[in-house]
Amino acid sequence: MNLSSNQPLSGIRVLEFGQIAAGPYTGMLLADLGADVVKVENPNGGDGMRLWPPFVSSEEEAYSANFSSLNRNKRSICIDFKDKEQLATLRELCLQSDVIVENFRPGVLKKFRLDYESLSSVHHKLIYCSISGYGQEGPYAHKGAFDVTVQAISGLMSVTGKEDGEAVKCGVPIADFAVGLYAAYTITAAVLNVQKGGEGTHIDCSMLGSVLGISALQTSEYFGNKQPPKRLGTAHPRNAPYQGFYGSDKPFVIAAGNNKLWKEVCEATGLEELFTDPRFVNQTARTKNQKELAALLQKVFSTKPAEVWIAEFDQRGVPSAPVNDFSEALASPMAQSLNIVRDLPLPNGSSIPTVGFPVKVKGYEFHVYRKPPLLGEHTNEVLQEWKKVSVKA
Repeated sequence: MNLSSNQPLSGIRVLEFGQIAAGPYTGMLLADLGADVVKVENPNGGDGMRLWPPFVSSEEEAYSANFSSLNRNKRSICIDFKDKEQLATLRELCLQSDVIVENFRPGVLKKFRLDYESLSSVHHKLIYCSISGYGQEGPYAHKGAFDVTVQAISGLMSVTGKEDGEAVKCGVPIADFAVGLYAAYTITAAVLNVQKGGEGTHIDCSMLGSVLGISALQTSEYFGNKQPPKRLGTAHPRNAPYQGFYGSDKPFVIAAGNNKLWKEVCEATGLEELFTDPRFVNQTARTKNQKELAALLQKVFSTKPAEVWIAEFDQRGVPSAPVNDFSEALASPMAQSLNIVRDLPLPNGSSIPTVGFPVKVKGYEFHVYRKPPLLGEHTNEVLQEWKKVSVKA
């Protein structure tokens, strides 16, 4: 399929050795921007996420909704690594790629001479991105990693949850997706460097490093105070009131991050005397005494429904929001105005809504130009385009 010339990464060939989330998410981000992303899968089942429910059924077959959410706009080829001829063909494809993305454990692809050193000695412009739990070197390089273990070891879980409760895993697999974002961002920078005449490179992108990278406020708090930050529930370590409360019917959040907004909260709640109360007179004082402050506000908030308070704060310019579940979030007028939910056709003839590429770029309109693939659906097609040969069954 010919891609539109206004797609930022049009013409870039990517081989994705991706399993489950981190590698496939990286590949999809590149594909969404127009790169020709070819997913390399084992013929014996392929990417394990193909087996993850829920499944969207049709008269032909069931298809994983989870898999579809990370593999749109790609093609799939099947390669049996135990077959020497197929492996040799795969190596030729690697040498015709601009980018390789892989999230195997360190050392796995080296066994097949598909590692960066083996390929870059021939292909000097190759951009090779290795995604792993703890990086390609160091004491944990060969230690297994999943999102929850990285959330734990990184410190992320230590600041997630109620203050007096146990550590809690973030409900979104943030380690998987943070490393995918860092990987795609760095790959794009490397592509630009190659297009400017530079050499290819090896990108060592770890889940641990990525989570620490997005934990900048927490790590800087530790560096500054010499004390690790603690769990605060929905509260904030340096702002108040900046947390969740309950209306008479359901929860909502306000974020009064400065004195002007704090004054609006005092007036909205009829607690004007709190504005000059020494305990709450400035941001530092409010943060120090935020439990007392929250208790005073909660008494008032419990008298009216959440939507009434949100309407009041919207009128006053105080950032506020309901605590939505995903059905409410996706149906909200704001989400609808983003035009972020798109129809995703599936190869079994059915379709499912999906959240598309979320960034608006002037002159470029995201669209689904390839269905998520069946296992090995494009093997001969890709080989005819890239190498002019086919893999024997």
